[in-house]
Amino acid sequence: MKRISVFGLGYVGAVTAACFAEFGHRVVGVDVNPAKVRTLESGRAPVLEPGLEELVTAGRNSGRLSATTDVAAAVCESEISFVCVGTPSLPNGRLDLGAVEHVSTEIGKALRSKKQFHVVVLRSTVLPGTSRSLAIPRIAASSQKQAGIDFAVCVNPEFTREGCAVADFLKPGMTVLGADDAAHLTPLRELYERITGRVFAASLHAAEMVKYVCNCYHALKVTFANEVGTLCRYLEVDEQEVMRIFLGDTKLNISAAYLKPGFAFGGSCLPKDVRALAYRAKQLDLDLPLMRAILPSNQAHLDRAVDAVLGAGNKTIAVIGLSFKPGTDDLRESPSVQLIKRLLAEGRRVRVWDQDVSVGRLVGSNRRFIEERIPHIGALLSTDLEQVINSAEVVVIGAKTPEIDALLAVPKAGRSIIDLQSILPRSLDGDSAGAYEASPASDYSGQPEQAIFGAVASS
Repeated sequence: MKRISVFGLGYVGAVTAACFAEFGHRVVGVDVNPAKVRTLESGRAPVLEPGLEELVTAGRNSGRLSATTDVAAAVCESEISFVCVGTPSLPNGRLDLGAVEHVSTEIGKALRSKKQFHVVVLRSTVLPGTSRSLAIPRIAASSQKQAGIDFAVCVNPEFTREGCAVADFLKPGMTVLGADDAAHLTPLRELYERITGRVFAASLHAAEMVKYVCNCYHALKVTFANEVGTLCRYLEVDEQEVMRIFLGDTKLNISAAYLKPGFAFGGSCLPKDVRALAYRAKQLDLDLPLMRAILPSNQAHLDRAVDAVLGAGNKTIAVIGLSFKPGTDDLRESPSVQLIKRLLAEGRRVRVWDQDVSVGRLVGSNRRFIEERIPHIGALLSTDLEQVINSAEVVVIGAKTPEIDALLAVPKAGRSIIDLQSILPRSLDGDSAGAYEASPASDYSGQPEQAIFGAVASS
């Protein structure tokens, strides 16, 4: 049995407190609103949520659930504190973190007189960096104690929906636990032993970010479906039939496919088809902002890659991978082709290697495309990967092979690597901001040269 204090008795806090009490833990809810405290103390739920009233009543009857306005008493009587206060939007869109700041300060004050190690868990939705820039400093300053020694701050984002929050808590799609030190997650893992589903251990920043990624993706799906439905109706197509068929594909459509952050998309299908639907919507005087934004967003991603290469400040550049994806020689609307064209226009010397591309074998529209974009591509292509890499001051990786890994494992002072197959910025010598790690496929640790990581090439 754990002793838990839950700060904030709104939808998230009340459900968190009642469910943990149901698991057999001793829980005290804390709120600045005396009315909420009195309501819970009387055995009633402070918010309307299916199933919550029964859990609160059971928790009060068993003596495992209580409520108070006394922060110091709650902290001293618990070993883990969950922060479940609101983080509403200000008029300009910025988060109002006043409640998180206040609770962090008050918890810190209560910890001054406490000798035992205490774990503070941010369950409120906060942007990446909030734990380190706000919660930890506030607790440390007001407690006059040291993070990691006297207390720890972890992140445990909630994924509950109003109207089914209790069910979501008891059977979540996933549980995310974030900490700077994995050892600090031990009590949280024990708390969630009865919860089914996958548990992900993460850094503080990643745990904070995941909630936003989930919600933005959910919003994106709703908007996508609505725009598709709108366009279908104007085209006199049954939108329900279209989406029913669309949802039947769990290999590409409803799956993890295409959801690995990466380089811009290209090829003969995606750009052309997005462009055609956007144009048709324009002809119908339909405002479909999401569909209209796809290609500009893709172009902006390519622009960031170009800026990263030019920012390296070197003249000789090796580009590994020319086709729009590995395993094909299709160069039509390949982002690598656009990248190379921009680099040449900036006066950079470029050499290219792609094991699947031979100018002599290109035919039809594929050949016409490359002749229009980079007619002298043949002079840039080389079949000698080692020579291409060793002669370059900047290596841009758009495709991966074991040979590339082996060649880049050989140190070369002053060389920069811009890896389009990784999303996290990280210096190869280990000097990086935060606690991010590159993916194993992109980890050339130990090299003295600088590395600038971009993103993974899309299919």
